[in-house]
Amino acid sequence: MKLLKTLLATTMLIGASGIAQAETLRWARAGDSLTLDPHAQNEGPTSALAHQIMEPLIMRDMTGKVVPALATEWGPSADNPNEWHFKLREGVKFHDGADFDSEDAVFSLERAMTKDSDFKELLASVKSVRADGKYGLIIETNGPNPIMANNLTNMFMMDKGWAEANNAVKVQDYEGGEETFAARNANGTGPYKLVSREPDVKTVMTMNENYWGKDEFPMQVTEIIYTPIQNQATRVAALLSGEVDFIQDVPVQDLARVDGADGLKVQTAPQNRVIFFGMNQGDADLKADDVDGKNPLADLRVRQAMNMAINREAIKKIVMRDQSIPAGMISPPFVNGWTAELDAVPATDIEKAKGLMADAGYADGFSIRLDCPNDRYINDEAICQAAVGMLAQIGVKVQLDAKPKAQHFPLINNLETDFYMLGWGVPTYDSEYIFNFLVHTKGEKYGSWNGTRFSNPELDKVIESLAAETDLPKRNGMIADIWKVVQDEQLYLPIHHQVLNWGMADKVDTVVAPDDAAKFKYFKLN
Repeated sequence: MKLLKTLLATTMLIGASGIAQAETLRWARAGDSLTLDPHAQNEGPTSALAHQIMEPLIMRDMTGKVVPALATEWGPSADNPNEWHFKLREGVKFHDGADFDSEDAVFSLERAMTKDSDFKELLASVKSVRADGKYGLIIETNGPNPIMANNLTNMFMMDKGWAEANNAVKVQDYEGGEETFAARNANGTGPYKLVSREPDVKTVMTMNENYWGKDEFPMQVTEIIYTPIQNQATRVAALLSGEVDFIQDVPVQDLARVDGADGLKVQTAPQNRVIFFGMNQGDADLKADDVDGKNPLADLRVRQAMNMAINREAIKKIVMRDQSIPAGMISPPFVNGWTAELDAVPATDIEKAKGLMADAGYADGFSIRLDCPNDRYINDEAICQAAVGMLAQIGVKVQLDAKPKAQHFPLINNLETDFYMLGWGVPTYDSEYIFNFLVHTKGEKYGSWNGTRFSNPELDKVIESLAAETDLPKRNGMIADIWKVVQDEQLYLPIHHQVLNWGMADKVDTVVAPDDAAKFKYFKLN
């Protein structure tokens, strides 16, 4: 067996310094984690909180680089190209004192492959997972998978014994409204232990004194108090007053105010995330429009007209205060498969759009409801409000329904919305991730976030074959072919690439992570 050896000491973003200073970090952002069940919701803030308490086999550091976590070595087998072999870290304990070993890793990955898991697409190519001794793991795939390791950076490990003892073997059915023990409690191997959890109010964590990486990471934050604050003005006021030390989403209109305040600073970086609108183009009729017996969104000309009507530069200038990058595709520039040509922003052309609407038989337009979150993305509701006015210019009369993400996301997953906002980050940095979740026909193993009802069985086969294609130039050609279909079909209406603005007290020393996941074991406190 040939293993890819990785030295942890060379991959740390911040050099090991021991616990030079013990201190509480008070953290706030617009929305809370949706659940503590590590496999129930593949959503940014949910994974960000999980990273404090739980760990994957492999993770990304604060720069986006892949580094070891609960696996110290990994790579494809020289004897069987369909197998990835992992050497697990020895001596790791869960917060309750139980040992972490291959039995837990097998359990966790098999759990993440089940129906209610929101991570199953990442493991869709997996044929089996099995232990190779107490600290060895073998993932066998249906054909060689060149990016298997990339798919594991948010795949958190659970204690099998804890899950069995607490009736948490099954993944929480979040979309179905299920409440479980694992949704409110957590027993991880991570740098911080859960002390208390009040959803949408406050979560408290304290340093794990038995953490395996205690001497390899700064670990200067010894207590985390996490408070979701949806209201923008209240969130900024909390930072300005010193009530909190760190917020991940400084409102764009307050950037100068925060950055100019004594004792505070703002750090900015492009995010690995695109904001866009999805449209139900597959159903014969829509529930949320005023057209009887037809689906206007099923007509490509209507989708193209809507795309032309959205003025992305105006959203950038007015709504986002220049803190966004207009997009022409639903892939961030970080991702394999992105090209500047595909991401070219379409020109806003109201007259041409009106012509397309007339050609499609909707010269007088139609009305439709737009479902939008109001606590997930930067200025999400304001972006939707701007789009309402822009689409009105071509006769599309939009009724905006904005609600918290906890109520918004199930509408997409349960196919209860015809027109909706969504944002998508790509932790694998590869287009396959986008296609598996957003383009493939919605089913048991793929397409869980595809609310468009788009279905192309032939394209599905190409998407599924990406996982086993080791000829990378050929694979990249396949990715380009899939993107051409996505773009030609106007499957989504891209808006912009999101820009991150982290506000913090001067004492906080960090860099802005492209995945917007603050991993506090890396933070230093001056």
